[in-house]
Amino acid sequence: MSSSSPAPGSAPSGSTPIAGAPPLSLCAREPHVPADRLVAEMVPPPRFDSVRFSTYIPDPNQPSQSEAVRVLEGFAAGLGEAPGTGTGRRGFFGLGRGKAPRPPAGPRGVYLDGGYGVGKTHLLASLWHATPAEPSRKAFGTFVELTNLVGALGFQQTVQTLSGHRLLCIDEFELDDPGDTVLVSTLLGRLVEAGVALAATSNTLPGKLGEGRFAAADFLREIQGLSAHFRALRIDGEDYRHRGLPEAPAPYSDEQVTRAAHETDGASLDAFPALLDHLARVHPSRYGALTDGVSAVCLTGVRPVPDQSTALRLVVLADRLYDREVPVLASGLPFDRLFSEEMLKGGYRKKYFRAISRLTALARDAARLVDAD
Repeated sequence: MSSSSPAPGSAPSGSTPIAGAPPLSLCAREPHVPADRLVAEMVPPPRFDSVRFSTYIPDPNQPSQSEAVRVLEGFAAGLGEAPGTGTGRRGFFGLGRGKAPRPPAGPRGVYLDGGYGVGKTHLLASLWHATPAEPSRKAFGTFVELTNLVGALGFQQTVQTLSGHRLLCIDEFELDDPGDTVLVSTLLGRLVEAGVALAATSNTLPGKLGEGRFAAADFLREIQGLSAHFRALRIDGEDYRHRGLPEAPAPYSDEQVTRAAHETDGASLDAFPALLDHLARVHPSRYGALTDGVSAVCLTGVRPVPDQSTALRLVVLADRLYDREVPVLASGLPFDRLFSEEMLKGGYRKKYFRAISRLTALARDAARLVDAD
């Protein structure tokens, strides 16, 4: 790999200039996202637009999967508006609570517990779709997106904004960040008091086969006083991730990446180090807006991330690109060499492995941009 990378949107040194309109540059974008858009975008990502309980195919050898669908369908049906009150505060599975100021006793949420590959996010998104409320009154986001929302709006404003919702779905609840866990637990406590129903999943990436496959005990312990509000649904099934991360495809040359960027409508082109620097100047809650209208992300000079703060920002960008199914074409090092061994053994290892897996999938999707030449 060369020691220098081309400027954003430019052809690498020594290559033949490419005619036509230059590609976009993520580094040239500094989106300002209003608070109402941040909340409005808390919906299932595009790849889960069409999922429903009816499209989830339970494994006949795993009865817990069919049971999870049955329970969640009942949960969704019980989240309709309370007639005449306008508050929408009802108990788990639709038990009315009248106008009492206190929330109902018993579970106010459900936690989907299982390994990778059993369809937890599919079921969580199906719950969001099935809940009888306007989209503006139910929210779906990852744990990271929720903490970013608090960072952008402030704690009190986030409480006020989400308190009118019927349902909050949290995918990939992070159990490896004590500070953020306390923050989100406190937030959820306030929302439960306001009558908001909750649903969550969490993932633990095992360091060895069989380790950390189910996380309900960890989840219920970490959310402390909120544990009584959740009913845990264990979903058995094969853990596909125990086979290891897929091998990342070989990177392309700078010239191939640059040419593909120029020849692909709506593609962006940036030097990877410059993009990492730019991410430090943009709040993570705006990373989705950073990719608005981008059909493909082309990066030159991919190299290992230099520190943990940079790595965590890259994880958020990888999540937003994956949610939006934006292919990523790159030169330099393959994505499975982004993070140091120390990072992959540390407290945020799960996030880094997820980013590698997602960027690898997007890199495979990007192969058509070069193959079409």
